[in-house]
Amino acid sequence: MKNGILNWNVDPVIFWITDSFPLKYYGALFATGLLLGFYIVRNIYKKENLSLDNLDNLLIYVIVGTVLGARLGHCFFYEPEYFFKHPIEILLPIQKIKGVYQFVGYQGLASHGGSIGVITAMILYCRRYKVQFLGLLDKMAVAVPVTGTFIRLGNFMNSEIYGKPTNGNWGVVFQRDDLIPRHPTQLYEAFAYLLIFGILFYMYKSEKIRNAQGLIFGTFLTLLFSARFIIEFFKENQEAFENNMLINMGQILSIPFILIGLALIFWKTRKVTVDSDSLQFNETENSHSSQ
Repeated sequence: MKNGILNWNVDPVIFWITDSFPLKYYGALFATGLLLGFYIVRNIYKKENLSLDNLDNLLIYVIVGTVLGARLGHCFFYEPEYFFKHPIEILLPIQKIKGVYQFVGYQGLASHGGSIGVITAMILYCRRYKVQFLGLLDKMAVAVPVTGTFIRLGNFMNSEIYGKPTNGNWGVVFQRDDLIPRHPTQLYEAFAYLLIFGILFYMYKSEKIRNAQGLIFGTFLTLLFSARFIIEFFKENQEAFENNMLINMGQILSIPFILIGLALIFWKTRKVTVDSDSLQFNETENSHSSQ
């Protein structure tokens, strides 16, 4: 780093497993984030003395829901025309290069699609194993920001999803693309997600908040997607069609999540207040009766 500018030119490939199969930082960090998230949820289950039966199956549901949802989200939200012409590339991590299909990994995963995929997977998991839906989402909400942090670090290692030029003598130069100092928006998001994890973990410690099932999840949706909405102002658009839009696709897709989160917070906070008032009233009545 020199004079406030970091020149970034890291090879996204850690090493080649075979001549056509690389191990990339993005994939390794993505997997690490998922495993750490699962570890956090597992510890929450242990602390609440909940059964660990079928918890390993939860990890499978999460992985499938995340990857499938994120991939479909990218294909349909950002590049529908390309993938309608190349449907085999939607679900298979391959791309036709010089007339031959090669393994390239999933080059395009949308976090909003991943969120929808995980929530859908949780609905299926809760139906299959008779688990309380909002209670599980609260536990997942504590862990997901950690996973998101590692995914954004993977984006940074890939020199992708970076920000607009800083127009100053500071920033990160992603030398694989150009020589312009830019906002490292991947790191902005990573640090924002770590902060959100701290807030949600602190909330989880309160038994009163835990009992208001859905409140932690609502806070998660509101904080995470509000952070995403704000940081998008500093980020380069992912696709050309976004250049003529007032707000970009990432911001448009964030709005429904924010609204759902605010609705959950309002509903659950109001319910907690009503329940507390009712409990206080009953205690007062019992006190008068005993007199």
